[in-house]
Amino acid sequence: MTVVRHGFLGALSLGHRERLVATARDVSFPGGTRIFEEGGVADRFWIIRSGLVALDIHIPGRSAAVVETLGEGDLLGWSWLFEPYRWHLGAQARSTVSASEFDAERVRAACEEDPAFGLALTNCVAQVIARRLKSTRLRLLDLYGPPDVGEA
Repeated sequence: MTVVRHGFLGALSLGHRERLVATARDVSFPGGTRIFEEGGVADRFWIIRSGLVALDIHIPGRSAAVVETLGEGDLLGWSWLFEPYRWHLGAQARSTVSASEFDAERVRAACEEDPAFGLALTNCVAQVIARRLKSTRLRLLDLYGPPDVGEA
C-alpha cells in the first residue's frame, strides 16, 4: 500500500502515522464518481494519493456548487470524527482518484484506546477544518466584500 507522507499525514508523528496507515486500504474512483453525498452517513475517510476531488454543496433548484477541490495529500472527509457522523458536503472525483481509505469506526476506536493518538489525529483534522474555513472566508470576501476603491 502506498500512502502519501506529506499533507495531512505529514502533520502526524511517525508513530501515529504508522498506527493510522496500518488501518488503511487502497481504493480508486473513476472520474465522475460520486464518493459521498451531503447528509449521508460519514463512515469512512480518505487521504488522496493522486487525482482531484470536488467538494460541493447542494443548492435547491440549482446544480451543486463546488466549494473546494482537493488533491494529493489532502484529507477527504472530516465529518466521520464528529457526531452525528453525517457528511456536511458532497464529493465527486474530477479525475481518476487513488486514495487510502480508512474505516471511521475502527479509527475512532483506536483514538479511544490511545488518547495521545486520538488527540494528535483530532488536532490534525482541526487544522484541516481551520484552513478550509479560512479559505472559504477569503472566497466570500472576494464575492461579497466591499469593492476596492483604490488609495485615497
